[in-house]
Amino acid sequence: MVISSKTASEIDEAKEEENLKELEAIFFVSGRFLNLPELVSLSDMNPILLRDLIGKLQEKYENNNSAIEIVEKNEMWKMDVRSEYSHVINKLATGSSEFSKAEQETLAIIAFKQPIKQSVIIKIRGNKAYDHIQKFAGLGLIKKKKTGHTNELSLSEDFYDYFGVVEGEEHSEKEESNKE
Repeated sequence: MVISSKTASEIDEAKEEENLKELEAIFFVSGRFLNLPELVSLSDMNPILLRDLIGKLQEKYENNNSAIEIVEKNEMWKMDVRSEYSHVINKLATGSSEFSKAEQETLAIIAFKQPIKQSVIIKIRGNKAYDHIQKFAGLGLIKKKKTGHTNELSLSEDFYDYFGVVEGEEHSEKEESNKE
């Protein structure tokens, strides 16, 4: 059997389409940020191909004017609903698969008390909070500033983007509840 260049390109296009679908399924089911080694492990695709496919998938959702997007943070990617539709999913979502209940509680304390020393968070939440803080910093949700023997933790601008909150909004809500 002789394979013409047209046939070879059709085979390549079909394989790429299948790889795109596989990557899309991985993002859809994971519900969390995945780094390149995790994507390689889950897909058995090489990193160069994966980066190319991620770009094509991002472009696909952008060009189709979709409510879905592929978000990148610190060399990690996940499928997510565009922020302008967060009001819709907030009605449906009772929790987040991205963070455990314990992680959510740690992040809530940081958000409410910021800036707060890491040592205080550890006293309140226990040693597991070290892992939580590392995860939040890795996702770019919090900023760490060295102060003495500990770190001072505060929310980053990415936190506000990630959760679709306007910076300063939480303070005005606190002030409103204090007035009542």
